[in-house]
Order: sequence, then structure tokens, then C-alpha cells
Amino acid sequence: MESNTFSKRWGAEYAPDGSVRFRLWASGQRSVTLRLAGDDHVMQACGDGWFTWQEHHVAPGTPYQYLLADGTLVPDPASRAQRSDVNGPSLVIDPNHYHWQHRNWTGRRWEESVIYELHIGTFTPQGTFQAAITRLPQLAELGITMIELLPVAQFGGNRGWGYDGVLLYAPHSAYGTPDDLRALVDAAHGLGISVVLDIVLNHFGPEGNYLPRLSPNFFDKERMTPWGAGIAYDVEAARQYIVEAPLYWLTEFRLDGLRFDAIDQIKDPSTRHVLPDIAERIRHTITDRQIHLTTEDSRNVIFLHPRSPDGSAPLFTGEWNDDFHNAIHVLATGETHAYYADFAEQPEKWLARILTQGFAYQGEVSPHSGKPRGVDSSAQPPVAFVDFIQNHDQVGNRAQGDRLLTLAGQDRTQALYATLLLSPHIPLLFMGEEYGETQPFLFFTDFHGELAKAVREGRAREFTGHAGHAADSVPDPNARQTFEMSKLDWAKTHQHAGQAWLALTRHLLTLRQQHIVPLLPDTPAGHIIATAPGLVAVSWHFPRGSLSLALNVGEQPQPLPALPGTTLFASSAETAILPPNAVLVRLTQGETP
Repeated sequence: MESNTFSKRWGAEYAPDGSVRFRLWASGQRSVTLRLAGDDHVMQACGDGWFTWQEHHVAPGTPYQYLLADGTLVPDPASRAQRSDVNGPSLVIDPNHYHWQHRNWTGRRWEESVIYELHIGTFTPQGTFQAAITRLPQLAELGITMIELLPVAQFGGNRGWGYDGVLLYAPHSAYGTPDDLRALVDAAHGLGISVVLDIVLNHFGPEGNYLPRLSPNFFDKERMTPWGAGIAYDVEAARQYIVEAPLYWLTEFRLDGLRFDAIDQIKDPSTRHVLPDIAERIRHTITDRQIHLTTEDSRNVIFLHPRSPDGSAPLFTGEWNDDFHNAIHVLATGETHAYYADFAEQPEKWLARILTQGFAYQGEVSPHSGKPRGVDSSAQPPVAFVDFIQNHDQVGNRAQGDRLLTLAGQDRTQALYATLLLSPHIPLLFMGEEYGETQPFLFFTDFHGELAKAVREGRAREFTGHAGHAADSVPDPNARQTFEMSKLDWAKTHQHAGQAWLALTRHLLTLRQQHIVPLLPDTPAGHIIATAPGLVAVSWHFPRGSLSLALNVGEQPQPLPALPGTTLFASSAETAILPPNAVLVRLTQGETP
């Protein structure tokens, strides 16, 4: 299927005859008027709360809004673009306007993935899709094969992480136009880089969400998420909006995949849960290129990530593995507050289990929650797990936005970095990590009035006992300075320390692509070789070879366990002792254990 032929039920769509069909579900309204380029048209009611209007001779970029009976003007909930902010006019968009330069791109295999998570607003000084294009060649040269964009659906204000989106089909106007986003994807494909998007389908943000007024039954009155009202996925029109949004982003922007945020908050009483429904529709619709779908889920589940006999993923491809990060963080920093309490006791054993079996918690009781968490994940392939030693959440969920390099120092961080990039799990880097960025990544918003006050005070309360900081030290999320402080400092890439980090990244990713990726189509048998204070030694036996790794981030040297194979990477001179903050990786090729 061509990327621009997917027909949506919601929003303004060009028809084959060149007219534009406007369609809105407003079950809470008796009448709706379309205001199009200053002219009003009373929309036709077509049953079950749907309103429609067909108009000829509408130029791309024409502004429109919906006028309610009480005189309120609202944007289209399925707006494809906004003229400015989330409350203003929507724009009619023609997806055929952009001419793709790399239309024959068919994607990259999942096993090749080295994911680079970035936030458009802070990735460059300009904070735009177009500006991000200028940095792509450097990422490609390093060996990055995939960029993952934090959510870009239109949210309130100009500044924000993107997880409070309210117009889930519209690229955020402060970042650029829809065609600017297409140009970013196109440029990435030209450099051999896949592009995936973080998408939020579990709630709507607090500013600019007019759906409660248009259609109150879009939301589940009996359920709240931590961030807002739960969505009624069992209501047909609401389900259509949610199911079609992922397909819209994948088809009209030729994205290579999606990351589904906090799916544990997607509660669906329907006979067929909405998440498998989404995945199956994507797999059925897009068959001419690689599509990779990942999930974030605190439950440690595997039912959404089955593997076919040929190793392919019929539903979701992989899951973010917070257990890996949390065990690493406890080892690196000694912090055991909040959810780190789950790894306070013998974090080395937890990390060894994670590396060889996927999850740490596979049904055990979590000390933090007091409840069992997880299922047996030992049969999952390593590539079903997306690992990271830092990401937007784990940096930004600290009052001062501290990066791991600031907390743990260079030697320890580099040892953990090598472990991340040379394990058979799928690695994810957070922007700037490749050159040793120490700029913070803070939580920032652009709200005003009472909402700004509520966010400011709520953020301060959140850190009481959470991130090791006093509540009064939390930067004001709404201050522009908080946003500006979070931007990458690209000047560091020209300094000696930054150059050394870049050389390390390039070397590790070269080793990964040449020696580890060829093993990954097969599922290995993972084995724990040894653990000791600060020490983890593990191995993976694949049909085409074996990989073994020893990591010491303890305070004392440790005897080096027997590792099979020849040395692939050593962070220090090889002896019978593994010094603190050191990692050794060995490889045996062509042997079946």
C-alpha cells in the first residue's frame, strides 16, 4: 500500500475528486458548524454523533475550525496541522504535496537496531525538524541505525516533552510543518537511518483537549490514569481514533516504527484488546517494508511480543527493559530510593539474570510495590528487550536532570556503556550520550495561569523521597531557562573529551555490527558464569558462536572468571584480575555448544 492512501475516519481528508471531506464525532453536540477560511457551513448529522461536510476547491493550508452551538470555536481533534498553538485553527493538509526522495526505502532489520532517542526541541539550538536534519550525518557515521523521536503530536504551549499531546494526528507546530517532518524522515532514510516515533495513546494532555466537550463518552468515567482521564477504548468512534492514529503516522510520514508509551495504562474491556488490534492492523496494512513496534510497560509481560517460528514478530517487536536500567543504576550510584529499592539487594545477581533471561522480576514480589511483578521471560530472544543506561525518563525524573556521567563518573559510565552496546539486547542511547554530554535534561512545560501553578507544585511534591532531592530544589518546569538548560551542547563534540567519547562510540558500534549482529537472528542459551560484589559475568551461546562478558563496577578488583573465546573488547589490560570500572567481552565464532 502506498504510504499516503490510508483512509481515516476522523479529520479533513482529500477525496479522489479533489474535494475535502471534513468528518467529526461530536456525540455531545446537537449541531456543529464548519468555519472554513472564514465561511460557515452547517455540517450534516449522519447518525451516532458523526457530522460531515464535503467542500470543493480547498487549497492545502486552508485554516478551519468547528463552531459549537454555544459559540465556542475548537480545533479539529484529528487536525493534521495547526496554524499556531493547540487552541487555534487547524489546517487542511495534502499528504501528496511532499515528493519523497527515498521512496524505495524498505527499512533495516530489527537486529541491526542501535536506537538514538532524541527530543526535537532540545536536540538542536533551533529545536526544529529541519535543524535536526543537519545532525543526522554525524549519527550515521557513528553507527546509529535508528532515531526515536519523543512524541511530536501537538501539545499545549511551545515547550514540553510531548507526553501531554492533545491533537494526536498533528505534528507540533513549534517544530515545523508536516512536510518538515517528512523531510527529516526522508533525509534519515537517505543515510540508512530508520525513524520511529514515541506515541501516547493512554491519555490526553490538560490544555487544548476539547474532546470532553465534543464527545464526553470518548472517556471512561470510571477510570483515571496518573495523567488524566482514561480513554473508552470500547466505544467505537473513540477506538477508531486510537487505532487509526498509529497507522496515520506510519503511512503518511513513512516512519519505520512506533514506541507505545505506558501501555499498562491502556485498559480495554473489549473482547479484543485494542493493542493487539493495532499491531495486527499495522502488520496487515504495511507489508512492503520493515516496521518495528516497541512498548513501555511496567508489568514485565511478554504476551504482546510473541515470535513466529521464523523469528518474526507478528505483534510487537520488543519492550523497553526498565529492569536493566534500574539494576545498572543501583550498581553505578548506590541509590536505592523509590523503584530502585527493587534492586537494592545484590544488584549484580539481578543484572546477571536480566542479561541472560530478559527481565529481573519474573513473578517475584517487588519490594517497592509490595506486589508480584512480571512473568517468565527466559524463552524470549535477547532482541525482544530494548536496554538503556539512561533515557528521557530516567534523566528527567531527577530534580536536576542529572545524567549518569555526572552521577557515576567517566570510567564507570564507560564500562556500563560498553556493556550496553556489546550485549545481544537492543541498545538505546539518549541524545548526547555518544559524546559524553553532561547538560541536564529537565522536565519542562509551557503552561500558564492556574495550570502552570498546578504543574509547578505537583512536580515539587513528586520529588519528596523520589529522586534524592529536596522539593524546593526542583526547577520551575514553566521557566524558559529550564528548557534552555536542557539543550545539547554540540560544542563538546569538538573538545578533547567529546572526541574521545565519539571514538569509543564509533569503535563499539563497529564491533557490534561486525561481530554481534550476525548472531542475533537466533535465540541463544544464556548462562550466568559468576557474580560477586560489583561483578557480573555471563555468556550467550548461539548456534553460530558464543559471546561472553565480564563487568566489574565494584570498588575492589575481582578475579576474572573463565570466559570462552577471543577478546573482542577490553577496557583495560588483560590480566587474571578485572579492575574496578572495567569490562571484558569475548567471542567464539562458528561453534555450537
